[in-house]
Amino acid sequence: QVQLVESGGGLVRAGDSLRLSCAASGRAASSLNVGWFRQAPGKEREFVAGSRRISGDTYYKDSVKGRFTISRNNAMNTVYLQMNSLRPEDTAVYYCAAGSSLRIGVAAGYDYWGQGTQVTVSS
Repeated sequence: QVQLVESGGGLVRAGDSLRLSCAASGRAASSLNVGWFRQAPGKEREFVAGSRRISGDTYYKDSVKGRFTISRNNAMNTVYLQMNSLRPEDTAVYYCAAGSSLRIGVAAGYDYWGQGTQVTVSS
């Protein structure tokens, strides 16, 4: 069993930056694929970024490429999402997820989820 706890959300202005953290316990995050998803009000949960456990390859939603970066600190068993040049359309609850599936870009590919952290970007 893996427990994931996100932190770092908040209210910022367009153009600002935030770094979300996801602390894992119960199993090393380095042994799992990890991903970040988000869900805005009235919309479905969508993939934002993912990192494969073995290759370290990273993947991003097109609209966040060049602005967001997913990274891991294996010693701290923590995964990060650095978000720069934030836009109002990035407003959502952000979720950290972990799993072993090859399907890194879809929610069904993850077994463990955090509780989410709210990110609000004002214009």
